[in-house]
Amino acid sequence: MAGHSLGEYAALVAAESLTFADALKLVRYRATVMQATVPEGTGGMAAIVGLDDDMVSSVCTEVMHATPGTSLEPANFNAPGQVVIAGHIQAITQAVTLAKSKGAKLAVILPMSIPSHCSLMQPAAEKLAILLKEIQLQPPQVPVLHNADVGSHSEATSIREILARQLYNPVRWTETIRAIASQGVKHVVECGPGKVLSGLNRRIDKSLENIALTDPDSFYKTIEALK
Repeated sequence: MAGHSLGEYAALVAAESLTFADALKLVRYRATVMQATVPEGTGGMAAIVGLDDDMVSSVCTEVMHATPGTSLEPANFNAPGQVVIAGHIQAITQAVTLAKSKGAKLAVILPMSIPSHCSLMQPAAEKLAILLKEIQLQPPQVPVLHNADVGSHSEATSIREILARQLYNPVRWTETIRAIASQGVKHVVECGPGKVLSGLNRRIDKSLENIALTDPDSFYKTIEALK
C-alpha cells in the first residue's frame, strides 16, 4: 500500500497499523501546525509540467541564489514531467516565470498557502513528532511504502519518524509506483473521491492497470468484474 501525502495516513489505517480515530487526531493536528508554521500569504506551491526532475531542481536553486533568504524546493515528484515545488511565495512566483522561459508546458501557482513537503515545515514536523509519540502503532498487516524514503517500516519508532519526516521531505510518488511495479504488481487500486493518482500512475508505468474506487457503486462494480 501507499498514500500520496495525507493519503499515507489512510494507507496505514487500511494496513491496520493506525486506528481510524488516531489518524483523525493526527491529520487534524498536522494541518493545524502546518498552517501555524508559515503564516498565510507567506508560502505557497506551484505545479510545473514539461520539465524533468533535474531541471525543476535547477530552477529552484537558481531562484534561491537570485533571492537570498528565500526557500524553494521540489515538493512532489508526481510523475515524469510533473513536479510540484514549495517555498516562499515570492520565490514561487519567480520560479513560475523562470520555468516557462526554460520550456515548461505549464507552470501555475496552486490555490494554497501551506508550502508542504519542504524545509519550511521542519518546525511543524517537530511538533507533530511529539504527538506521534503518544499514538499506538502496530506493524502493518500489508507493507506500506512511505513518501519520504520509498521504504516500508514495521517498527513503531520508525513509522513515527518517517511520518514526521514526510512534512519536510518531498513526496516521491514516481519512485513509489515504480517500486510497486517492480514487485510484479499488475493492478493498482486507487481509493478516494477522484482519479488523480490513476492518471499519474499511467504516466509513470503504462503497463499497470489502474482501478479507481471513487464511490460505493464503482466499488461494487469492480468486485463483480473481478469475480
